[in-house]
Amino acid sequence: MKELMRAEDLFFSYDEGETWSLEGLSLTIQRGKKYAFMGANGSGKSTFFLCCNGIHRPNRGAIYFDGKPVSYKSRDLLALRARVGVVFQDPDDQLFSASVYQEISFGALNLGMPEKAARREVERVIDKLEITPFSHKPAHALSGGQKKQVAIADVLVMHPDIIILDEPCAALDPRHSRIVRGIIDQLTGDGVTVLMSTHDVDYAFSWADEIMLFHRGRLLRQGSPEEVFSDIQALETAGLGRPAVLEVFQSLTQKGVLPKGLSVPRDLKALQRYLEDLPSGERPSSL
Repeated sequence: MKELMRAEDLFFSYDEGETWSLEGLSLTIQRGKKYAFMGANGSGKSTFFLCCNGIHRPNRGAIYFDGKPVSYKSRDLLALRARVGVVFQDPDDQLFSASVYQEISFGALNLGMPEKAARREVERVIDKLEITPFSHKPAHALSGGQKKQVAIADVLVMHPDIIILDEPCAALDPRHSRIVRGIIDQLTGDGVTVLMSTHDVDYAFSWADEIMLFHRGRLLRQGSPEEVFSDIQALETAGLGRPAVLEVFQSLTQKGVLPKGLSVPRDLKALQRYLEDLPSGERPSSL
């Protein structure tokens, strides 16, 4: 896959170098992949996200987008933010227009899109994300889940190459979590590169192509979900547990219930299919 973004030896401090939120961070993002960024609070994930579209400028090091170093001139930053969109953990940090429709159209109009084309794009995104029932309501009157849908629409209307989601399901009820995750699946299905921070190891294991494990402003571990979640030492350092499906699968394999050599199932449905394929006399009694 083609490289889309690269960070080289990034350092960033909020207190003029007394402490470092990013300390020598280097990593590469490839086009079209799904990345789960994981680690304890304060490990640098959100700070890195804000560096990706120029909200923060690193004290040292460089970010490259599409093969070119990021420029911090106003015009260049505007172009970068059209291609690298960030959805904040708290949508109230992002939404400010009087109505949902105005909120979603603001970014496109701010980029100089003709009004007729902007209106067409807004209608497309509103329909895609199922926002129509509340598209003319005041943004402040929406539920938390609805605000998250609008915050994603803010970014999506500009056709970004990368969408960055900082804890997209934080504080959402189960219904709106399902809606937001459905939207994320639509984005990845359309080929958008998605960077997501999450503490949900089960979801990250089933969803991501790669896990980026952060610790104290550095990249502690990078690899496939199977690789990263099999590294017990790295997980302990980052304060993370293991996905339930991986624990159950390895236990069943060690006990001889499942044959060795099977691919690791990413979710409980895949594990269930393995068990259903066993001869009836060898299935666990709970099936």
